[in-house]
Amino acid sequence: MTRHEIITGHVMSFTEDPFSIAPTASVTWHEALLIRDGTIIATGDLDTLRQQAPSATLTRHDGCLICPGFIDAHVHYPQTAIIASWGARLIDWLERYTFPEEMRFADPAHAAAAADRYLDLTLAHGTTTVSSFCTSHAASVDAFFTAAQARGLRAAAGKTCMDRNAPPALCDTAQSAYDDSAALIARWHGVDRLCYVITPRFAPTSSADQLAALGALWANHPDCLMQTHLSEQIEEIAWVAELFPKARDYLDVYETFGLLGDRALFGHAIHLTAREASRLSQSGAALIHCPTSNSFIGSGLFDIGRRLAEGQRIGLATDTGGGSSFSMLRTMAAAYEIGQLTGTVLHPAQLLWLATAGSARALHMGDRIGTIAPGMEADLVVLDLASTPAIATRHARADDIWDAIFPTIMMGDDRAIRDLRIMGQPLRAG
Repeated sequence: MTRHEIITGHVMSFTEDPFSIAPTASVTWHEALLIRDGTIIATGDLDTLRQQAPSATLTRHDGCLICPGFIDAHVHYPQTAIIASWGARLIDWLERYTFPEEMRFADPAHAAAAADRYLDLTLAHGTTTVSSFCTSHAASVDAFFTAAQARGLRAAAGKTCMDRNAPPALCDTAQSAYDDSAALIARWHGVDRLCYVITPRFAPTSSADQLAALGALWANHPDCLMQTHLSEQIEEIAWVAELFPKARDYLDVYETFGLLGDRALFGHAIHLTAREASRLSQSGAALIHCPTSNSFIGSGLFDIGRRLAEGQRIGLATDTGGGSSFSMLRTMAAAYEIGQLTGTVLHPAQLLWLATAGSARALHMGDRIGTIAPGMEADLVVLDLASTPAIATRHARADDIWDAIFPTIMMGDDRAIRDLRIMGQPLRAG
């Protein structure tokens, strides 16, 4: 049975990249949108849409912001239980918190419970799509995709591959990384709204043989994404130089083994050389900005203004659990704060674009999600722009729509999520 619904509110549609033109000119505002069977059919004024679909159900969110569901382009769902753990830098974080927690995912029941818990937490914060690292256990990937599929989500994930510099219980081999990943691609890639991501954790935990195997796997499955970490901390970069002494730099390690291309996602990418920045821009790879993680673990400040000037493709991410929040609102606020520290004042339109259309473009999903327009999938979040007394106090003084939105970006949390739609449907349990 065909189902029509009209939703009213401040409907935000990106028509341009707000980093390429005046931010306020990048958005078109509408009074309402029309959904049919999970797809956005039209946007416009309420009377016109009611004439177009007179039998449609009407849902009013007047005064609220209606925007695309948030897209978190770099997460570690297995680290849900260790988020906000005290006092470690990257390598210590892995050894003290991450590796012990990931060993628990050898139990499929534990993996299934963790995947359900993670997705419920992120959905409560308005996030409708994530790209997640799993663990080295194939069952952790099955658990994640099963949970995402049950909720109807568009989601991406992959088995984290590592064959050295990690506990033996978490290590695979070059061959098993290839074979397990290939089997998971066959089982999950392109099923419903799911996408497989080839996932070497980072260069220090993969041998040359394993990186070569994963490069070959990607060459055999070029429609998959590839995700890893790059230049997160200074100590990490020095370690990579010791492990790969023939490489020109960190990025060269990945490029040597066929792990650089326009479907590559590089988390962090803070401390880039000029050569690395040039090659990343030339390749069309995406840099995933993880502001709460970068500050929480003490990695450094991602210079978004500089990277944009280089022509980089940029997405935004929580990086849970190194990141200290499941909320993309908090992540946008952190991106704003770090932008201030690096000399780039980000407009609210730019922050929202990074969390929606920008991350969708980074994940090569921009033709399906990330903006509100006819033909797009109806993954939507409705934000109450006066969700707390503090926000309501500031909202009451707003001079325009952007002035009304900005306090929610800076101070909002899950209380701001008035409504959430997955393919047009109210959120359902997994």
